[in-house]
Amino acid sequence: MALKPEPKAPFHSVQYALRVLESVSTHGDGVTEERLSRETGLPVGHLAPLLLTLRREGYVEQVADGAYVAGSAFAELGSGATRRKAMEARLQRTLTQLRDSVGAAVYVSRYVDGEVRITQVADGPRTPAVNEWVDFRAAAHASAIGKCLLTQLDQNGRRDHLSRHRTARLTSRTITSEKVLFSKLDSQPATVPVLDIQEYAVGTVCAAVPLTAGSSAGCLALSLPIEDAHRLRSAAATLNRRAAPLLLSMAL
Repeated sequence: MALKPEPKAPFHSVQYALRVLESVSTHGDGVTEERLSRETGLPVGHLAPLLLTLRREGYVEQVADGAYVAGSAFAELGSGATRRKAMEARLQRTLTQLRDSVGAAVYVSRYVDGEVRITQVADGPRTPAVNEWVDFRAAAHASAIGKCLLTQLDQNGRRDHLSRHRTARLTSRTITSEKVLFSKLDSQPATVPVLDIQEYAVGTVCAAVPLTAGSSAGCLALSLPIEDAHRLRSAAATLNRRAAPLLLSMAL
């Protein structure tokens, strides 16, 4: 049984906030202010500002009928699979907002166990994802995502990757020389997005910026059809600005 808050505790105390969260969490379909008031012993007039604070911080959400349900931040207080799912859902919402902001499909990728992995994508009917006609794991030398990840590896790491995935010519623009590729990777400014101008696929342009956390290599990327190539640099600049805030909302 939950402990009852001390009668003299102010309405905005941690005790009351915990009681409210406990009550909300037991009502999966939502709970009204009146019922919360009865279950917590907090007058409705005092409960309203506390609920407003909890909504602002993402611990509760108000649904269409006015009832309150647990928010995404509340789920993130958990651990294991529950926390992981909550973090993924939060990241997906952020990616969807970014997709709409730049008008392009956006991707999060990581370099895991020596392979390129696309971990999340936000696309749509008007912002289709690039057609993965060649497995991204085998096309790091050509795609913006792959090149951005390779820039974050040392020479040995790059050579190890290319020893397992040869630099095949995917289009007439694909760099197949390891020496030329490494030279371009070494000269890539850390603050400038990596571009792919039809190197991976004819008819598609892409940009990627690094998302690094400790020793983990990751990147944030976007893709556009060739007819929208004139928007690539401005979209890439927006992507670059949004990379740091995005990193704060995810666990690489």
